[in-house]
Amino acid sequence: MKHFEQNESGVRSYCRSFPVIFKQAQGAELIAEDGTRYIDFLAGAGTLNYGHNHPVLKQALLDYIESDGLTHGLDMYSLAKQRFLETFNRIILKPRGMQEYLVQFTGPTGTNAVEAALKLARKVTGRNNIISFTNGFHGVSLGALATTGNEHHRGGAGVNLNDVSRMPYANYFGKDVSTIAMMEKLLEDPSSGVDKPAAVIVEVVQGEGGLNCASAQWLRGLEKLCRKHEMLLIVDDIQAGCGRTGSFFSFENMGIKPDMITLSKSLSGYGLPFAVVLLRPELDQWKPGEHNGTFRGNNHAFVTAAAAFEQFWQTDEFAQSVQRKGDRIRARMEQIAKRYSAHKLFVKGRGMMLGINCPDGESAAQVCEFSFENGLVIETSGAYSQVVKCLCPLIISEEQIDQAMDILDRAFADTFADKQVNKAS
Repeated sequence: MKHFEQNESGVRSYCRSFPVIFKQAQGAELIAEDGTRYIDFLAGAGTLNYGHNHPVLKQALLDYIESDGLTHGLDMYSLAKQRFLETFNRIILKPRGMQEYLVQFTGPTGTNAVEAALKLARKVTGRNNIISFTNGFHGVSLGALATTGNEHHRGGAGVNLNDVSRMPYANYFGKDVSTIAMMEKLLEDPSSGVDKPAAVIVEVVQGEGGLNCASAQWLRGLEKLCRKHEMLLIVDDIQAGCGRTGSFFSFENMGIKPDMITLSKSLSGYGLPFAVVLLRPELDQWKPGEHNGTFRGNNHAFVTAAAAFEQFWQTDEFAQSVQRKGDRIRARMEQIAKRYSAHKLFVKGRGMMLGINCPDGESAAQVCEFSFENGLVIETSGAYSQVVKCLCPLIISEEQIDQAMDILDRAFADTFADKQVNKAS
């Protein structure tokens, strides 16, 4: 480990939780330098929905590289980009009635896509203010960070984070309080202090915020509020999209039509950096080059993304498998939560974006530490890092799910049996 300790910045984080050197990865497994195999319930924080080194995607990339296909081309036309756009429209957008959306290739990360969406919303509307939500996470570059709620990440900014009004997310005050009604009152009151916003940015499932889920009713109410007050609706589908919740987009069948959608993480299908903004045509008011970036055209990612669409999304079979596996994981998590009901554990999330809410961050960290020591890589999320969060590859086998859940079951037994002893003493 000496090279990492000597040469890498202290900002590194995941390696502190998983202090081994990984040499290989395949499917839903990570393999350490000493040959130890780990089931991966982290999957690049949701970047590897199709697993590590999927053979179909890998072969497509190898063939492209072998043919001397374009690697870098700014935003010039390329055959790889052409194939991505055609495949994305044919397999993803058109079957969902979304073929009118335009695709903006931003810089390669999710926060780049968020920055572009916020910037365009302000340009189109002529307003500065953005509404974001409690526990929302949208990235850590300054514009995106201003819309992010997490205190830890905001603390690294070094400057004031302005032009954002924070509103309570769905069920923030419990199921009996309508946060949409609260927002409407604030927007209609000229003395509320909330400047008329350019846009609202929202996650349908808050990944880093603790797997909080918005209902279809709440989202439809939010869209109605946006239309009434001429605000744009931006859905951040960076972590919840690309199949994670059981449909390609997390908001499918919820009766809303966002003005803009941000995608990244598993969009490339292979872990390659890739991000886009989908936008309604009338919003495309950019002047040529007005928003740019050196790496806004990752041709290798175009290749693997198109291969992923063709491999997984031409029928409903893959989405149905995600839903079945999600049900399998949830059932095991519910058993764990019920077994330790005295500690008020409960299951959160949708599809294969699930977790168990613990009493505190210390308990959740202990569960994750035990899991890693026994062959399972898993992390936490939430305001207090109190949610043990499953983001395994969507291609994981049922056998691997059962193995991972057995480890997790033992981890909770170890953690809460220890707490029972401490409490008794």
